[in-house]
Amino acid sequence: MRRTNSAEATKHLAATLAPYVHPGDVIVLEGDLGAGKTQFTQGFAAALGVASAVTSPTFNILLTYPEGRLPLYHLDLYRLDEAEQLEDIGYYELIDGDSDGVAFVEWAEKFPESLPCDYLEVAIYRDPADEGARQIRAHSFGPRSRQLLCVWAKDSKSRLQKSH
Repeated sequence: MRRTNSAEATKHLAATLAPYVHPGDVIVLEGDLGAGKTQFTQGFAAALGVASAVTSPTFNILLTYPEGRLPLYHLDLYRLDEAEQLEDIGYYELIDGDSDGVAFVEWAEKFPESLPCDYLEVAIYRDPADEGARQIRAHSFGPRSRQLLCVWAKDSKSRLQKSH
Protein backbone atom coordinates (compact mmCIF):
# COMPACT_ATOMS: atom_id res chain seq x y z
CA MET A 1 0.00 0.00 0.00
CA ARG A 2 1.14 3.53 -0.75
CA ARG A 3 -0.16 6.75 0.73
CA THR A 4 -0.15 9.96 -1.26
CA ASN A 5 -0.73 13.36 0.33
CA SER A 6 -1.99 15.30 -2.69
CA ALA A 7 -3.33 15.00 -6.22
CA GLU A 8 0.17 15.71 -7.52
CA ALA A 9 1.63 12.91 -5.41
CA THR A 10 -1.03 10.52 -6.76
CA LYS A 11 -0.11 11.54 -10.31
CA HIS A 12 3.58 11.07 -9.51
CA LEU A 13 2.95 7.55 -8.21
CA ALA A 14 0.99 6.69 -11.36
CA ALA A 15 3.80 8.05 -13.52
CA THR A 16 6.17 5.47 -12.05
CA LEU A 17 4.01 2.71 -13.59
CA ALA A 18 4.18 3.99 -17.18
CA PRO A 19 7.70 2.80 -18.11
CA TYR A 20 6.77 -0.82 -17.41
CA VAL A 21 3.52 -1.31 -19.31
CA HIS A 22 3.36 -3.31 -22.52
CA PRO A 23 0.76 -3.46 -25.28
CA GLY A 24 -2.21 -5.47 -24.05
CA ASP A 25 -1.81 -4.61 -20.36
CA VAL A 26 -5.03 -3.90 -18.48
CA ILE A 27 -5.19 -1.69 -15.38
CA VAL A 28 -8.46 -1.83 -13.46
CA LEU A 29 -9.05 1.24 -11.31
CA GLU A 30 -11.25 0.84 -8.27
CA GLY A 31 -12.53 3.59 -6.00
CA ASP A 32 -15.53 5.70 -5.12
CA LEU A 33 -16.59 8.73 -7.14
CA GLY A 34 -13.96 11.41 -6.59
CA ALA A 35 -11.39 9.00 -5.17
CA GLY A 36 -8.72 10.01 -7.68
CA LYS A 37 -8.99 7.47 -10.49
CA THR A 38 -8.82 10.13 -13.18
CA GLN A 39 -5.92 11.88 -11.45
CA PHE A 40 -4.08 8.57 -11.36
CA THR A 41 -4.77 8.14 -15.08
CA GLN A 42 -3.58 11.70 -15.78
CA GLY A 43 -0.23 11.04 -14.12
CA PHE A 44 0.19 7.77 -15.97
CA ALA A 45 -0.77 9.34 -19.31
CA ALA A 46 1.67 12.23 -18.91
CA ALA A 47 4.51 9.80 -18.23
CA LEU A 48 3.44 7.75 -21.25
CA GLY A 49 3.83 10.88 -23.39
CA VAL A 50 0.18 11.84 -23.84
CA ALA A 51 0.12 15.58 -24.53
CA SER A 52 -3.63 16.16 -24.65
CA ALA A 53 -5.77 16.80 -21.58
CA VAL A 54 -6.89 13.57 -19.91
CA THR A 55 -10.41 13.79 -18.54
CA SER A 56 -12.88 11.40 -16.96
CA PRO A 57 -14.63 9.28 -19.59
CA THR A 58 -17.83 9.05 -17.52
CA PHE A 59 -20.07 10.56 -20.21
CA ASN A 60 -18.05 9.28 -23.18
CA ILE A 61 -17.47 5.78 -21.77
CA LEU A 62 -14.26 5.43 -23.82
CA LEU A 63 -11.58 8.02 -24.45
CA THR A 64 -8.58 7.15 -26.61
CA TYR A 65 -5.20 8.85 -26.37
CA PRO A 66 -3.10 7.59 -29.31
CA GLU A 67 -0.13 9.96 -29.09
CA GLY A 68 1.96 8.44 -26.29
CA ARG A 69 4.54 5.65 -26.30
CA LEU A 70 1.53 3.33 -26.44
CA PRO A 71 -2.10 4.15 -27.11
CA LEU A 72 -4.06 4.64 -23.89
CA TYR A 73 -7.67 3.46 -23.78
CA HIS A 74 -9.51 4.94 -20.79
CA LEU A 75 -12.86 3.27 -20.16
CA ASP A 76 -15.49 4.13 -17.59
CA LEU A 77 -18.23 1.52 -17.20
CA TYR A 78 -20.20 3.48 -14.59
CA ARG A 79 -23.03 4.47 -16.93
CA LEU A 80 -23.43 1.04 -18.52
CA ASP A 81 -26.37 -1.05 -17.34
CA GLU A 82 -25.89 -4.38 -19.05
CA ALA A 83 -22.91 -6.56 -19.93
CA GLU A 84 -24.10 -6.64 -23.57
CA GLN A 85 -23.16 -2.96 -23.83
CA LEU A 86 -19.50 -3.89 -23.38
CA GLU A 87 -19.52 -5.45 -26.83
CA ASP A 88 -20.92 -2.25 -28.34
CA ILE A 89 -18.01 -0.14 -27.06
CA GLY A 90 -15.28 -2.57 -28.16
CA TYR A 91 -14.40 -3.44 -24.57
CA TYR A 92 -13.35 -7.03 -25.24
CA GLU A 93 -10.97 -6.06 -28.04
CA LEU A 94 -9.23 -3.63 -25.69
CA ILE A 95 -8.82 -6.05 -22.77
CA ASP A 96 -8.08 -9.35 -24.55
CA GLY A 97 -4.29 -9.03 -24.19
CA ASP A 98 -3.73 -8.47 -27.91
CA SER A 99 -4.45 -4.74 -27.91
CA ASP A 100 -1.88 -2.33 -29.32
CA GLY A 101 -2.12 -0.19 -26.19
CA VAL A 102 -2.87 -0.21 -22.49
CA ALA A 103 -6.43 -0.14 -21.14
CA PHE A 104 -7.42 1.70 -17.95
CA VAL A 105 -10.86 0.52 -16.84
CA GLU A 106 -12.92 2.30 -14.19
CA TRP A 107 -15.95 0.65 -12.59
CA ALA A 108 -15.06 -2.81 -13.93
CA GLU A 109 -16.51 -4.26 -10.73
CA LYS A 110 -19.98 -3.68 -12.22
CA PHE A 111 -19.25 -6.54 -14.62
CA PRO A 112 -16.88 -8.91 -12.78
CA GLU A 113 -17.54 -11.74 -15.23
CA SER A 114 -16.09 -9.59 -18.02
CA LEU A 115 -12.69 -9.02 -16.43
CA PRO A 116 -9.75 -10.45 -18.35
CA CYS A 117 -7.72 -13.35 -16.97
CA ASP A 118 -4.73 -11.09 -16.38
CA TYR A 119 -4.96 -7.54 -15.05
CA LEU A 120 -3.51 -5.19 -12.46
CA GLU A 121 -6.03 -3.72 -10.04
CA VAL A 122 -5.25 -0.35 -8.49
CA ALA A 123 -7.64 0.57 -5.67
CA ILE A 124 -7.71 4.20 -4.56
CA TYR A 125 -9.30 5.20 -1.26
CA ARG A 126 -9.73 8.55 0.42
CA ASP A 127 -7.90 8.78 3.72
CA PRO A 128 -10.58 9.53 6.33
CA ALA A 129 -8.06 11.45 8.44
CA ASP A 130 -6.89 13.73 5.60
CA GLU A 131 -9.19 14.80 2.75
CA GLY A 132 -6.34 15.38 0.28
CA ALA A 133 -4.59 12.09 1.01
CA ARG A 134 -5.19 8.78 -0.73
CA GLN A 135 -4.38 5.20 0.13
CA ILE A 136 -3.49 3.21 -2.96
CA ARG A 137 -3.31 -0.56 -3.11
CA ALA A 138 -2.40 -2.72 -6.07
CA HIS A 139 -3.19 -6.38 -6.65
CA SER A 140 -2.15 -8.56 -9.55
CA PHE A 141 -4.35 -11.14 -11.22
CA GLY A 142 -2.26 -13.25 -13.58
CA PRO A 143 1.40 -13.72 -14.47
CA ARG A 144 1.90 -10.58 -16.58
CA SER A 145 0.28 -8.32 -13.99
CA ARG A 146 2.30 -10.00 -11.23
CA GLN A 147 5.49 -9.13 -13.12
CA LEU A 148 4.24 -5.59 -13.69
CA LEU A 149 3.36 -5.14 -10.02
CA CYS A 150 6.78 -6.38 -8.88
CA VAL A 151 8.79 -3.97 -11.02
CA TRP A 152 6.42 -1.08 -10.29
CA ALA A 153 6.50 -1.66 -6.55
CA LYS A 154 10.31 -1.63 -6.48
CA ASP A 155 10.61 1.44 -8.68
CA SER A 156 7.83 3.48 -7.09
CA LYS A 157 9.19 2.83 -3.61
CA SER A 158 12.64 3.96 -4.71
CA ARG A 159 11.39 7.07 -6.52
CA LEU A 160 8.98 8.11 -3.79
CA GLN A 161 11.68 7.83 -1.14
CA LYS A 162 13.96 10.05 -3.22
CA SER A 163 11.25 12.67 -3.70
CA HIS A 164 10.58 13.19 0.03
